[in-house]
Amino acid sequence: ALQPAFRAYQQQVVKNAAVLAETLQQGGIRLVSGGTDNHLLLLDFSGTEMTGKLLETLLEEANITVNKNTVPNETRSPFVTSGVRVGTPAVTSRGFKEADMAKVAKWIARVVREGENAVPSVKAEVEAFMKNFPLYE
Repeated sequence: ALQPAFRAYQQQVVKNAAVLAETLQQGGIRLVSGGTDNHLLLLDFSGTEMTGKLLETLLEEANITVNKNTVPNETRSPFVTSGVRVGTPAVTSRGFKEADMAKVAKWIARVVREGENAVPSVKAEVEAFMKNFPLYE
């Protein structure tokens, strides 16, 4: 953690989260804090048809990992939730930069807008894209 490379990695994690937040908001998705200053975002679907449980499932089918999460003043069950938590450390470790995070945000927004209909095409795009970021070399 004391090495310059770790500091650079942490800075990239935060940059990636900022771009993800900004692009999601441009796509009409509300964030609990209006943005982020760290590695996490909490998407808020209160008052909409979308639930955290449904979006978590749809994105999982499209090979995008998120977690359902409660939001402030939650009205839904903790098993359903109105929110989804998204983090950037794992994809940053794989080599993602800001432009890549904008793509991820657009995929998420597409699944939010189009629901299950978007999953097959988003999954295909994610799978093709991830070939550029192998887990092991």
